[in-house]
Amino acid sequence: MKNLIIIFTLFCFGSVLAQKDSTLVYKKRVLETTEVDFLSSYYAQNGNNASVTGGIGTEELSDITSTIVISLPLNADDVLTIDAGISAYTSASSSNGNPFDISTSGASGNSYGDDDDDHDKSSQIAASTVIGSPWISSTGASKSDVWSSINADYSHSSDDRNTIWNADVSFAAEYDYTSIGFGGGLTKLFNDKNTTIGISTKVYLDTWIPVYPTELKAYVSTSGNLNQGFFNGVTILDESGNTSTAWKPLNGFELIQDKGRNSYAVSLSFSQIINQNAQFSIFLDVVKQQGWLANPLQRVYFGDIDNYYIGNAASIPNYTSSSNTDVFQLADDIERLPSNRLKIPIGFRLNYYLNEVISLRTYYRYYFDDWGIQSHTASIEMPIKVSDKFTLYPSFRFYNQTQADYFAPYEQNLSTSEFYTSDYDLSKFNANQYGFGISYTDIFTEAHIWNLGLKSIDFKYNNYQRNTGLSANYVGLGFKFIKD
Repeated sequence: MKNLIIIFTLFCFGSVLAQKDSTLVYKKRVLETTEVDFLSSYYAQNGNNASVTGGIGTEELSDITSTIVISLPLNADDVLTIDAGISAYTSASSSNGNPFDISTSGASGNSYGDDDDDHDKSSQIAASTVIGSPWISSTGASKSDVWSSINADYSHSSDDRNTIWNADVSFAAEYDYTSIGFGGGLTKLFNDKNTTIGISTKVYLDTWIPVYPTELKAYVSTSGNLNQGFFNGVTILDESGNTSTAWKPLNGFELIQDKGRNSYAVSLSFSQIINQNAQFSIFLDVVKQQGWLANPLQRVYFGDIDNYYIGNAASIPNYTSSSNTDVFQLADDIERLPSNRLKIPIGFRLNYYLNEVISLRTYYRYYFDDWGIQSHTASIEMPIKVSDKFTLYPSFRFYNQTQADYFAPYEQNLSTSEFYTSDYDLSKFNANQYGFGISYTDIFTEAHIWNLGLKSIDFKYNNYQRNTGLSANYVGLGFKFIKD
């Protein structure tokens, strides 16, 4: 009898183990198969408030970006996602970090365009005639550049799929900076997965390679001697168009010593499914930035300091007009901003399923920081299911903000201030964005490229308009494939 009890106990225990193993074997995978996304976009903007040239001048810029995202199921619970992108831009505004096109035979505006922290041998090249304008793109070295990035994210889900944690690391580089990022997060699902709470953190450690306006860098290279290096043979003009040697940047100008910028972010989120038609979510972010937070390429002109120019004296009275093509104002200083910034956005989303054809996606965010900026963002998107495979989604976004404490337009900053900028991204403005998208979805992935089945195609277009005059257009195209 005793033996029978032992055998029965072992049988029952074995059955439990078998059931447990069966559950593990047949539980639904977090990601069934490898997914590959190919994304590309084109962005173009124009305006008349370039920060590189002190708040006036062309803001013309174009950018082409390509991105590939690969999501790999490592097993039933774990997913590795690799995100790599490259962005190539051309900027008339950035090129005017070195606005002076040199007419002397054998010389080029690029001779003074590297503007890093090394002593430029080219600064010893004399130029008999230099011209420039905030309204005309120069041949400066920073006219075009390539930005690249890569991000890896590892996520793990518990057996019941109610707990998800992730960790990620990233790297990005451009000609004037590098960035290393890392972070992680935890998501918990409750109430039959109708309630979701999440927390995540991110850290970015950035390093600048300071790029300065040509005249300021040349001033440091020659120790303020306006008869050497770049300035040799160059005529400096005062406001009346007369030759002068009185120009000098504020406080003699020195190169930046602090070349680091660190960002720390904590994000909290809460999501709730209200019923079969409605879902809402709220989020809160706290972002702390420390280090050099200004852009050394952006000029500032003061209203209480005399102006000096290089170029055609006859064009000085017409300097702020886009018809000015041949005279450029020498900088008084670069943008100066506090070394600390606290940013807090609070947001809300509500998605509502009206019927089988139409849904609504709404979004609102309030933002404030300790630089004096407050902003409101509101958007709505209305997916319209045209057919089983096609969805049209028109959208509208509104944004407005107050100006930063340190912003003033061209020649309205004061030299007695501790901090100052003429970057219109920190000004008071409002903006409207209109857009639409078209999505194609094929759940059967009938179309194939090698062993990848086409799951969806997404096209998006947005038109952006600021009341400051900045306008932009965005076109995006994305393809999602799954591995058979």
